[in-house]
Amino acid sequence: MKTKILIILAALLIAGCTPETIETGTEITETGFSVESIKSDFDGPWGMAFINETHLLVTESIGEVSLVNLETRESTRLNGVPEVESRGQGGLLGIAFEDNNVYLAYSARNEEGIATHLGRGILNLDNQAIENFEVLFVAEPFMSGTSHFGSRILLLEDYLFLTTGDRGRKDFDPSHVSQDTTNVLGSVVRLYKDGSIPDDNPFIGREGFHPAIYTYGHRNIQGITLNPNTNEIWISEHGENDGDAIHVLEAGGNYGWPIAHHGCRYGTRIPVADPPEENPDVVNPVYYWECGSGGFPPAGMTFYDGDKFAEWQGNLFIGNLAGRYLGMFNVNEEVSEADPLLEEQGWRIRDVQQSPDGYLYVLTDGSPGMLLKLKPE
Repeated sequence: MKTKILIILAALLIAGCTPETIETGTEITETGFSVESIKSDFDGPWGMAFINETHLLVTESIGEVSLVNLETRESTRLNGVPEVESRGQGGLLGIAFEDNNVYLAYSARNEEGIATHLGRGILNLDNQAIENFEVLFVAEPFMSGTSHFGSRILLLEDYLFLTTGDRGRKDFDPSHVSQDTTNVLGSVVRLYKDGSIPDDNPFIGREGFHPAIYTYGHRNIQGITLNPNTNEIWISEHGENDGDAIHVLEAGGNYGWPIAHHGCRYGTRIPVADPPEENPDVVNPVYYWECGSGGFPPAGMTFYDGDKFAEWQGNLFIGNLAGRYLGMFNVNEEVSEADPLLEEQGWRIRDVQQSPDGYLYVLTDGSPGMLLKLKPE
């Protein structure tokens, strides 16, 4: 499969072309389903959150939130969006919506550097604005560099889960920021929805641990979702050179980066560390891509439990960036990857979410980026 992807990409480069953009309102047919282009002119789309069956919010990394009417395919950029640092992998990133509240994750700068921020505002459709926006949490410390911000958001019951990244640090030893539990870099942070820290977090009152940490030892988490069949939280995480992984979260768990890893140092076949299976102090992934496999740079993810695609019930979907397809995974006693979707199109898939009425929606990366709707054939 990886060889086939490389051949497709090589052909595109030789031809001097890029993956085709489907113009708004048009469709293509894939095996077993069709793909409708809802919008095809986003500038770096990154995340999406459904308001209802007919309206959707999309973040654009340049610092915009677009309100999309899924029926008319019209969109409006909202006012009241916070100022972001849109450089490198930074910008306006994750989004979640609940009870008229819009939650945003983004990178922003102060005099010391850049950090992942979490904020919340109220959606006012009449004014086409996010109002009364306030910063709820900052993943300090502020640092130089423009990579590995994490920035996915999951709302679950009374809680909010925010993923962060390691900010691209290359000191591959126990002093690495992802293993330094006095900060929240390379972590999943668990908060109440007002930004306060729950008193039942796993490290509350424990010396040397930031109280907001739920799990740590992560490199860069760009996908988080709830498995509706088990109520477990699943994440997708970028590895170093391959080493990408799918994890199930365990409260208080150390996920190993960079003291236990399946990937290698960039440009080499030198392992970053011994594999997680050999370290009893870390949580093993449920699925991973080892060094030399070609990897699976993962983005947004969701489980499918809708009624439009009966054959996809219970499957996990993850956007693939460099591999340029939509990954589908069977989740039974073990996780296995099924045949890729949208493989022939050559799109970098930034996010995938299920709509309230049971369709799958996909965001493609880049400028222009597209919002696509997957429908039964």
